[in-house]
Amino acid sequence: MLCAVYKSRKKADTYLYINKRDDFSGVPKMLLETFGAPKFVMLVPLHKPRNIANISIEKLTKHLKEKGFYLQLPPTEESLLSEHRRSKGLDAQPDKKF
Repeated sequence: MLCAVYKSRKKADTYLYINKRDDFSGVPKMLLETFGAPKFVMLVPLHKPRNIANISIEKLTKHLKEKGFYLQLPPTEESLLSEHRRSKGLDAQPDKKF
């Protein structure tokens, strides 16, 4: 089994995996509007057990069979301010005294 991978032209580091190249019939219209015009990246064979884009082949195959697509979003970046505050112990909730 192969799946086609497309890159979003609107959203950085966002990819769409579908069952068949150029067949977006299983992808919701709203998602395609947000995703923008898909740019073909590659065909990926799904017969070898390995991870692709931090998802196992088994999970990817399950998404493709059940939903008809898989959307890979970029990892969320943690705020540098939040990271700094946590390192200084400033995010702990103080005891409230009334």
